[in-house]
Amino acid sequence: MVQRALLATRSAVREALRDVAHGAGVPRGALILVALSGGADSLALAAAAAYEAPRAGFRAGAVVVDHSLQRGSAGVAARAAAQAREVGLDPVLSVRITVADAGEGPEAAARAARYAAFDDASVWSGAELILTAHTADDQAEQVLLGLARGSGARSLAGIPRRRGRILRPFLGITRAQTEAACADAGLEFWRDPHNADPAYARVRVRERILPLMERELGPGIVAALGRTAALAREDAEALDGIAGDLVAALVRRTDAGVALEAGALAAQPAALRNRVIRRVAAAEFGSALSREHTEAIAALAVDWRGRGPVFAPGMRAERSRGAVVLSAHRGSPRAPRT
Repeated sequence: MVQRALLATRSAVREALRDVAHGAGVPRGALILVALSGGADSLALAAAAAYEAPRAGFRAGAVVVDHSLQRGSAGVAARAAAQAREVGLDPVLSVRITVADAGEGPEAAARAARYAAFDDASVWSGAELILTAHTADDQAEQVLLGLARGSGARSLAGIPRRRGRILRPFLGITRAQTEAACADAGLEFWRDPHNADPAYARVRVRERILPLMERELGPGIVAALGRTAALAREDAEALDGIAGDLVAALVRRTDAGVALEAGALAAQPAALRNRVIRRVAAAEFGSALSREHTEAIAALAVDWRGRGPVFAPGMRAERSRGAVVLSAHRGSPRAPRT
């Protein structure tokens, strides 16, 4: 019997490792860790990596992170680690973490703790890469969530294939394929009850919105959203690169902070002008500007009519001597500058 799903997962990992070997500067013989939860996606990735990594000249291990958020989580983690060893991964690291929600929400808190654990595991083991099992379905969900938030091209670009040590070979593989691949390989996967809890927006997108779109608009929605993410990422990366060059050309230091020549800033298309403003605000003042703040600051260059300063979190912007001057500011807009 042709095991199409198993072959598809292996092919995806093989392609990703080939790209790494040829273009990312990862030396042959390097250790690569699979982030393993015991679910179908990560278990299929573990099996595919165990098969393909040695053929590509790499060593493959796993890191199992127990978030300690559910009863029996230690048993799930132990079972995942055992299956990692069964498919041939070595070393297998098991990490138990505590998730502290500082107000960003439980999903974001768990994600931050998990990625911190990945970084630690890379240091402990000397691993060059961490493979995570984000799928085409995850990508589609991410694009729809970004669209619902009214985000720009960077958010619609979805989940990147590579960021730092993190590599995601399965962005072209569906969740159905990972489950079938586990069946092909005789692997029993765990179903996380959180993945069926409608309290989470991502679950509602998965269980309600995407099936509705498939029914009403026809099949292929997941793949189409994946293509949207790829196209948006290409555009966002190009624009971000140009904006970076403009920052270097337009920014000058002042006693108050930094200044952007108003005429040169106004001459840029809005997509570049706004990127320059957001990039400078983040780099100089740690400020994540909203759309409204960005447009208000841009108006100081494009449509200035003697208006007063614009205040944003951690900063202030004003028009002065033909430039938009950005400076640090804390507290009330009426408070003196700090």
